[in-house]
Amino acid sequence: MILFDGRGILLDVEGTTSSISFVYDVLFEFAKEHVGGFLARCAGDELVGGLAAALASDAGLPPDAGPERIAGAAVDLMNRDVKSTPLKALQGLIWRSGFESGVLVSHVFDDVPPALERWATSGLDVRIYSSGSIEAQKLFFGNTAAGDLLPHLRGHYDTTTGPKREASSYAKIAADMGLEPRQILFVSDVGAELDAARAAGMATALAVRPGNREPGGLFAHEPIETFNEIVV
Repeated sequence: MILFDGRGILLDVEGTTSSISFVYDVLFEFAKEHVGGFLARCAGDELVGGLAAALASDAGLPPDAGPERIAGAAVDLMNRDVKSTPLKALQGLIWRSGFESGVLVSHVFDDVPPALERWATSGLDVRIYSSGSIEAQKLFFGNTAAGDLLPHLRGHYDTTTGPKREASSYAKIAADMGLEPRQILFVSDVGAELDAARAAGMATALAVRPGNREPGGLFAHEPIETFNEIVV
């Protein structure tokens, strides 16, 4: 159990608020299935074109690579779980159609919705930091099996803020939240992310959820199996 008397809570997504299997087996598979058609349909869109060009660069493809080659590169990056910022943005655009049609409904662990509501009602500043784009995060939390959870969240951060395994990223987030790092509790299932947050001065908690991998990392972080173990 963690007794937390700070003012902000920062949460990872996969392996923390949602199962890793949902992210990889549902969301990633949906993106892989639809990326080729999406790139072909939206080839003339300026935003999509820019993301495709940046993704091609990340994958080592020439600038004039066509939609089919870029789609193949996107699938390869997803298979290797590469944290490519343009890929994550592209995934968010693809997922939008799935969420809006009702084909996609986000999984969250049962303890998450009441905890978010409880924390927000108590005045805590609750935000998300994920490698998934801010667009994807908003779609995710706006379309869960428990309903729209966005009203409980005050902000979102992705890799445009910085890598999740670098302390400077957490320092930037603390500054943006207007809080001292020590006033923020970061919860994740990845040890290296927690190490970086602790190096920046944040409190940390290790999410231990069904299906999670070994966390790795250098330091020990207080484990929790549900958000009910965080007492504020």
